[in-house]
Amino acid sequence: MIIGLTGSIATGKSTVSEYLLSKGYPLVDLDKIARLVVEKGQDTLEEIASAFGTEVLLPSGDLNRAALGEIVFSDEQARKELNAITHPAIAFEMKRQIRAYEKDGRSLIFCDVPLLFEGDLKESFDLVWLVYIPEDLQLQRLMSRDLIDETTAKKKMDSQLSIEVKKSLADIVIDNSDSKEKTYMQIDKYLASTGLC
Repeated sequence: MIIGLTGSIATGKSTVSEYLLSKGYPLVDLDKIARLVVEKGQDTLEEIASAFGTEVLLPSGDLNRAALGEIVFSDEQARKELNAITHPAIAFEMKRQIRAYEKDGRSLIFCDVPLLFEGDLKESFDLVWLVYIPEDLQLQRLMSRDLIDETTAKKKMDSQLSIEVKKSLADIVIDNSDSKEKTYMQIDKYLASTGLC
């Protein structure tokens, strides 16, 4: 069984993924894969340089994330072009890691996918677990975590699908608005319900 694990900014997805790892469950991390596929020497990096110009490379040949970020964050078409280059490479590596775990006899595999619903990836998984907190608490935690004002925090939250919308789309909702212990108890309950732990 392949479970997609997602959340929104400051909802505490890393708390859940760290707990799953501590329990010995395999976890495919799409943020790590996204960094891996644009490393020096990867075909994906060459495609990005050819699409956006060598100014998106550092003198060392590594990706200049700041330069690329400036281009794609202000230009919707450029962002789509970048996604068209990176998403197939990320999906390929995700599937490769899942197959490796399956070959190793693992029957329950988690994939940490930050923008699962935004990327329309629900169908890629048998179940989707959402790490949830109410929006007002999400706003407070984000302001406190990033030391930012309310306007900036709301802007960051608005760049993602609302957590309430995600809640209506998820198969399993882990409420992370209380203590870590209560969150862990929910995870243990849902792990038991898979019959595979």
